[in-house]
Amino acid sequence: MAAGVQARVLIVARDDELAGPLAEGLDRLGWRTVTARSPQAALACIADLQIEAAILDLASGEVVLDLGKQLKAACAPRRLPVLAVGDPGPSLAPCGFDLTMAAPLHPSQAAMRLESLVRMAVAEEEFELRVETFADRRRKLALPDPDVSPLRILAIGEPAPQFLALSNALARDGAEVVGAFTAYTAFDYLHERPFDGVVLWAGDNPQEALSIAAGLRRNTRLYHTPALLYMRHGSYITTAEAYHRGVSDVASPQTPEDETALRVLELARNHRRMMAVRQALEGARGSGLMDAATGLFTRDLFAAHLARIAQAARVRNRPLSVCVLRVAERPELASARADGWMARAIPQIGSMIGRLVRVEDTAARLAPEVFALALPATPLHAGQAAGERIAAVIGCTAFEAGEGKTPFVVEFDIGAAEVTAPDGVGRALEIAASQAQALKAS
Repeated sequence: MAAGVQARVLIVARDDELAGPLAEGLDRLGWRTVTARSPQAALACIADLQIEAAILDLASGEVVLDLGKQLKAACAPRRLPVLAVGDPGPSLAPCGFDLTMAAPLHPSQAAMRLESLVRMAVAEEEFELRVETFADRRRKLALPDPDVSPLRILAIGEPAPQFLALSNALARDGAEVVGAFTAYTAFDYLHERPFDGVVLWAGDNPQEALSIAAGLRRNTRLYHTPALLYMRHGSYITTAEAYHRGVSDVASPQTPEDETALRVLELARNHRRMMAVRQALEGARGSGLMDAATGLFTRDLFAAHLARIAQAARVRNRPLSVCVLRVAERPELASARADGWMARAIPQIGSMIGRLVRVEDTAARLAPEVFALALPATPLHAGQAAGERIAAVIGCTAFEAGEGKTPFVVEFDIGAAEVTAPDGVGRALEIAASQAQALKAS
């Protein structure tokens, strides 16, 4: 690798049958890779490079079965997601893999799973930090009790024999399977109750199945729900197209139903785990420490927690960015401020910011019209983009200005900075705030 280039994904494989196409495809998708041929080489990469996730080829033999735990230990305290490629059999449960997927693994499929696993690792790290911050203020945060109920799978499509066979295999493995013959029925079910995974039967109309997958990805509540596309033999839909439309995995009737069922359940278990972490992080809102109007971190709580995040980012060798959003001074807002309508809009604006950030991010209200974000595992350009995205969404919202008056819109002056020194968190926040202030002055 070139000097100064750091790998994000470690692929451990004894040959290039799986690793070659996978590494090439991930590199094209922006996930820089490095390949190790042995456990010793893999551990050396962990020591020398900034690895965000690892992919282990189970075809490399038993030598990799214990490697997942070793790699995780070598990365501690940074959490390292490990994805195994091979038979997702129950015998692999004690090996410490976060997810096991069947070969061959399409690069787009791998990229989606890696993004999900890395985000979950960062969210789990953030939860640990929030537990400490809230404990300092005599408040307790805890993970919800484990959900031991059967995994809930929604099977969408016509009742073809192959699809029914897969549904029966899922039920034999202990899943609760609900059938929906149409997209309308499917989305009714999805809005009525939570599901851990979705299976889509391509059948004679694969475009409808892909439309449902795309619909899941456009819905903020359903975005992370995994969907497996079960294609019939001879389908004209390509694997690349399926993954591009938001499908999490692809299988065909030529794959044994029991194997496909295990793949679905692997995705479902991973999704349930991620939702538990999300629920735990959102539990901070009921702590009594948050800003009463917006539900965001208060200025003092944010300052204390940001210091802890910065220290953890240094220890875990992860980037950290901060972003400040200040309601812009615009002549058309003078009336809304004078009449108190801006003050009435602030709680809604703060609530929107809280919903628009990632679950692992920390959003705070620093002043009546000033908000801040702490964005772990995020470099500067991505932090700036996050602030601009939030501002763009809120800028499309019209707020009430009183009877007979035109509703007003809110724009933001945005500043962002990356924490680049062990004690530089205060300086980074100051830079971001001054950037926003400079825009206000201009």
